[in-house]
Amino acid sequence: MTETEITTLEQLESLVGAPGYRAAHKVRDALLPIDREWLAASPFCVLATADAEGRCDASPKGDPAGHLVHVLSERTIAIAERPGNKRVDGYRNVIVNPHVGLVFFVPGRGDTLRINGRARLVSDADFFDQLVVRGHHPILALVVEIEEVFHHCAKALMRSQLWQPETWNPDVLPSVAAITKAVVPNTPETLEQLESYYGPSYAASIYHQT
Repeated sequence: MTETEITTLEQLESLVGAPGYRAAHKVRDALLPIDREWLAASPFCVLATADAEGRCDASPKGDPAGHLVHVLSERTIAIAERPGNKRVDGYRNVIVNPHVGLVFFVPGRGDTLRINGRARLVSDADFFDQLVVRGHHPILALVVEIEEVFHHCAKALMRSQLWQPETWNPDVLPSVAAITKAVVPNTPETLEQLESYYGPSYAASIYHQT
């Protein structure tokens, strides 16, 4: 395989060119009213972190719109953590490296909202009452001090046709249970047991710690 590697900023900039005025000037360090509206409408985001050696992780976070993010101030937000698989890879990273990046999605919208900043973990706070879903408080919350906030254009989602139902084909891949059985060594459960686990009861337990 032959490839031409880009190793300097000069090479990169000569290839992609300079950003236009809007792209170059859209970054700010505090939320505007429209950003608060966006966060209130967003039910899903991706959290990017890195450990002390720079190894990266990207983790999805989701809750009903209005419950995913709590705005503490124009420069501070909090995101609830719900029951999961207990790996908490991203939160392990935050303990040793507080720098995080977030991308917030609104279903059907191609543009996104991005926030970069420094994070910390809290196990309890007054605002936890604002993050209750189905009667359950979050396990913990990620508090992010905003350093950069900006809106990102829709081109990537337009290219991917992410929100176009006619392009959706979830059955192109095996079920979650089948993938789990194939990729996790020596899984003790049978495929039938895994199919039952990931069935209707799985959705019913997403706010319960197990």
